[in-house]
Amino acid sequence: MEQCGITSSKTVLVFLNLIFWAAAGILSYVGAYVFITYDDYDHFFEDVYTLIPAVVIIAVGTLLFIIGLIGCCATIRESRCGLAAFVIILLLVFITEVGGVVLGYIYRAKVEDEVDHSIWKVYNGYNGTNPDAASRAIDYVQRQLRCCGIHNYSDWENTVWFKQTKNNSVPLSCCKAAFSNCTGSLTRPMDLYSEGCEALVVKKLQEIMMYVIWAALAFAAIQLLGMLCACVVLCRRSRDPAYELLITGGTYA
Repeated sequence: MEQCGITSSKTVLVFLNLIFWAAAGILSYVGAYVFITYDDYDHFFEDVYTLIPAVVIIAVGTLLFIIGLIGCCATIRESRCGLAAFVIILLLVFITEVGGVVLGYIYRAKVEDEVDHSIWKVYNGYNGTNPDAASRAIDYVQRQLRCCGIHNYSDWENTVWFKQTKNNSVPLSCCKAAFSNCTGSLTRPMDLYSEGCEALVVKKLQEIMMYVIWAALAFAAIQLLGMLCACVVLCRRSRDPAYELLITGGTYA
């Protein structure tokens, strides 16, 4: 029965290492997605440290690929040194992921304060005649999130751009897609998105941060199982170096 349990642990461990390779790609994708999305919303942030959880996820994804390679080799060869190194590296990555989760929760809570602190400055710097990066960001957000202004379209009346144009209109990015003849005029509010952008930007960014958190938690659980299986094999290897190898003809380290 004990031998069966050891063989099962080794088989599970090999399978988990294959999962680590897949996880490396998934985590790298999640981290890259956060970076790309952040680039669309970065004008609403002043704290660049909000990207730290994404950096952690990409670093962990890269390490998982290396871990998977080490784990497969160590498991197949029944290498005591390799399995010990595998457990130690997994433990370090696990601690890093836990740190990423904690940072994710911290910055997720700070998103609303960050956006609230900077969004008016961004909107007041809008220049519809010669759009700069911040202006393009506002137009992008209003079209993508189907919103207008900070709390509603009336916020545009207090901006420098609105007072300079003197045409009683908001940017065309406030126009609903269904109205092709919309000019942004405040005399036709039914043509404009009624919801403000601040709440939607906060919601979007918090959702992105949750992707990071859940991805880290999911693979941290897999790593715990990997460490458990490796410890079972390593302990058995230390007590009885004559137990059956996973692959016949393998050599001990």
